[in-house]
Amino acid sequence: MNLASQQALTIFSKSSCCMCHTIKTLFKELEVNAVVYEIDETTRGKETEKVLARLGLSPVVPAVFIGGQLVGGANEVMTLHLSGSLIPMLRQAGAIWL
Repeated sequence: MNLASQQALTIFSKSSCCMCHTIKTLFKELEVNAVVYEIDETTRGKETEKVLARLGLSPVVPAVFIGGQLVGGANEVMTLHLSGSLIPMLRQAGAIWL
């Protein structure tokens, strides 16, 4: 949680996850600089995965935090984007200036 609270946009991901790739691509196309933690490539990845699971995420990745607040996974992010709510959230968090 401390890692996510320090950035406007934080994504916990696994390098082999296709939905993680999709979410990272979405934010890249929106020209948002995200801090991405590939939990399968870190020494504390299993510990991070357990914390994300305790937050109620299933699957645990991708896990997206905007302004330090858990938004959710791919379904929640795409729902926000399609409803037009994602970009205002990113602006409010200081992650985007479009």
